[in-house]
Amino acid sequence: MKFGLFYELSTPRPFTTENQRMVIENAIEQTVLADQLGFSSVWCVEHHFLEEYSHSSCPDMFLTAVARETKDIRVCFGIGTCVPAMHSPIRWAEKAAYLDMLSNGRVEFGTGRSSTWNELGGFEANVDDTKKSWDEYCRVIPKMWTQERFSYEGNYFSMPERCVLPKPVQEPHPPMWVAVTAPGTELDAADRGMGALILSISDVERNVPRIQEYREHIKTCEPVGEFINDQVAIANWMYCHEDSEYAKQKGNELIGTFGYMAGQTVEISEAYPANSYKALGLLGSLRQDPNAPGDRKNPPASGLCFGDPATIIDTVKRWEEAGADQMIFMVQAREHLPQEEVLKSMRLFAKEVMPHFSEDKTSVAASA
Repeated sequence: MKFGLFYELSTPRPFTTENQRMVIENAIEQTVLADQLGFSSVWCVEHHFLEEYSHSSCPDMFLTAVARETKDIRVCFGIGTCVPAMHSPIRWAEKAAYLDMLSNGRVEFGTGRSSTWNELGGFEANVDDTKKSWDEYCRVIPKMWTQERFSYEGNYFSMPERCVLPKPVQEPHPPMWVAVTAPGTELDAADRGMGALILSISDVERNVPRIQEYREHIKTCEPVGEFINDQVAIANWMYCHEDSEYAKQKGNELIGTFGYMAGQTVEISEAYPANSYKALGLLGSLRQDPNAPGDRKNPPASGLCFGDPATIIDTVKRWEEAGADQMIFMVQAREHLPQEEVLKSMRLFAKEVMPHFSEDKTSVAASA
């Protein structure tokens, strides 16, 4: 089992320069510590127009800053939006390869197509075509990385023969992933030989069938890239404290704050009758009153990593038994927790939890 961090860069109002810089600088400080503690990856999402929920409109910029401040931690796009109105696949191929150069081969490239009307409507994207364009992007980007010269004539993207540069450090290319929220997306990932980044705010047991079906489907996949990435990563929450009840209370507050921010979003299925967005997405399912941040009325799901070290060890073991390879943690929401509390939680997790899942020695930073 490997462990990482996941960032939305949620930012409290008012959107002053001070507040926005504080969120970014705190996240970078957390990631630098994570690198020292032995966490394996940091992921940054791409979002637009989502008010307090996310100010992560340029994940490549955040990941570049992180890459230059760290040595070992992998820097991961979680995800890059594969929608023509927002990005050309050429630019994604170039940005990921450039960051792979700057980080000396530490990039992982997650893909997705967005699920909010705030974003797709804001870019005036064709909502009915996002799944098809995502599929096309996933197939052409690895070819841009591996072929010296590349040309393509497709339905959503075309280009004459050109050298797409630079080429990535990793050979044949960085691992590719798919963000999994809607039911069935894990099968889309498996069929294409891509890793499944499951964004789950739920119990372990509810995800067991999804992971099992992913494992079965990927056995017969036709990979879009030059190799199969068969990893399953669970995007989750973590707050570790010696007092388990205190940790669970703080975790409840984080989830409540997350639900409050989700209330500032509009799902595609609520605004547009698209066949490819039939179900309410993750944010819609977590939504609560956007004017009342705080605790959720219901306790957090048992699959979340809130508690003392022993409690979290038990939870991670259940995810491991379910077939997860990585746990990617959100550790902050709208700067609800003081920065020192977040850092202390990370140190305790690294000192008391991580040794149960890895033979690597814990860094001296864990005892600092």
